Amino acid sequence: MNSLIINAIAKGGYIGIFLLMALENIFPPMPSEIIMGYGGVLVAREQMAFVPLLLIGTLGTVAGNYFWYWLGRRWKEPDLRRFIGKHGRWLTFEWSEFEQARQLFRRNGDWIVFFLRFSPFLRTIISLPAGLAKMKLWRFLLFTFLGSLIWNGALIWGGSALSGVISQYETYASWAVGAFIALGIAWYVYRVIKWKPSEDRA
Repeated sequence: MNSLIINAIAKGGYIGIFLLMALENIFPPMPSEIIMGYGGVLVAREQMAFVPLLLIGTLGTVAGNYFWYWLGRRWKEPDLRRFIGKHGRWLTFEWSEFEQARQLFRRNGDWIVFFLRFSPFLRTIISLPAGLAKMKLWRFLLFTFLGSLIWNGALIWGGSALSGVISQYETYASWAVGAFIALGIAWYVYRVIKWKPSEDRA
């Protein structure tokens, strides 16, 4: 995956960065750590500029997150309730729990969207409940942009700092991505195994 991303950036430049960052937020296994980190390496080599890279990468992040937000806005509540009732075990929550989460999101949605941009596991999926909770579009875009701007800036800086040891950086990044994915799968499997309907938890 690393070589695929690097080739896409080499051939696509800033447009490649935008498209990769949008895809990263639609298909989470494509990691932003590698995309923006390698962009930071190119900044250190003076093949890219920090500010355009940061802005274009962040706009790609916002575009990818908007896809999930849009899906959430279009999903009608009766359809969603039936879906959760049917697939509660695999989702590992029930409608009552979803209602509680939605109320929390309506009260604190701005900061939830902002702070979860720094979470490797939750930064993408948070956009779906934002749409389901009917969060105002301009607020969703604003707080997604601000959180992503900080996160992407940190990744670019990290990539630039590691540019002198690029071979080691790529190796460690590959292991880190694999570890993140494995941990996420293990966490989900644990949730499915331990989950019980509310009437069986008493």
